[in-house]
Amino acid sequence: MNSSDHLTPDSRARKVAVLGAGSWGTTFSKILADGGADVSLWARRPELAREITESKRNSDYLPGINLPRSIRGFSSLETVLDDAEQVYLSVPSQSLRENLLAARELIPNDAIVVSLMKGVEKGTGLRMSEVIVQVLEIDPDRVAVVSGPNLALEIAKQQPTAAVVSSQNLETATLVAMAATNPYFRSFVNTDVIGTEFGGVLKNLIAVAIGIVDGVGYGENTKASIITRGLVEMTDFAVAYGGRAETLAGLAGLGDLIATCESSLSRNNTAGRLLGQGYSFTDVVKQMNQTAEGLSSVAPVLELALAKGVEMPIVSQVAEVLAGTMDPRDIAPHLTTDPMPQGE
Repeated sequence: MNSSDHLTPDSRARKVAVLGAGSWGTTFSKILADGGADVSLWARRPELAREITESKRNSDYLPGINLPRSIRGFSSLETVLDDAEQVYLSVPSQSLRENLLAARELIPNDAIVVSLMKGVEKGTGLRMSEVIVQVLEIDPDRVAVVSGPNLALEIAKQQPTAAVVSSQNLETATLVAMAATNPYFRSFVNTDVIGTEFGGVLKNLIAVAIGIVDGVGYGENTKASIITRGLVEMTDFAVAYGGRAETLAGLAGLGDLIATCESSLSRNNTAGRLLGQGYSFTDVVKQMNQTAEGLSSVAPVLELALAKGVEMPIVSQVAEVLAGTMDPRDIAPHLTTDPMPQGE
């Protein structure tokens, strides 16, 4: 579905705020700036905010990338959120709630709030958009989520890609999609927030499985089998929670799954590969410079699956490897020893 015809380029947000200056938050700031917006980017560390503003670089997370002049970094939430028309959230999913509590009184009353995160909150099992609505006490019509095959460094290098912007309000999705569209980044819209968000969460778990079998040394047939069966698990889960199967067959499901499973740039793939090579869960977390959201989403996703009676054998095996109760070498043979599946 494409953008609504009645919204013109004049409808684009001119002033946007991005909270979180990691690789994805910084890359998305670049997408928005290259689409014509003035971007205020919040970095927790003042020295990083200063580097972004003065040098137009974020050497910690996007080495070698020059940032547009219209991005300015700040370590003050108040400064970043002042008069923002759209607020993009790119913080680790498990710290979203505390960040929102700090920003709640500062977010303008009419601003659209957009989740760039792919995770499920531990303890509550809430999707990121649900946490936003609950903490900010705002109408879901003001909330959107972005998902798709979005490996930050490739996009920062302006390699062409597409994404999905989803909101239960089509006009909200369209306004965000217009802000997040430029010559190398195209945003499509839908109203299936559940399917779009769960696609982004679940593909991370399958990518960890792919990384594990990669680390063990299994080849392309094994990986193709896991990707295909993984998509079935993702779709069954999302549909059980009210998502649409076609969303999982699109950019937010299959597209994101392929990119995350196939790329060494994927944090989840990297984490899985280290597990497959025999590193413990604790060692993997220590080695990772950035958050691999898939690792923290495994437990809450399996709880949600259990609540709806959805079987997720691949994700369950990832959980066992994380817990140290399954040898990484044993993750793939289960594909051939499980009870006879029906159909594909």
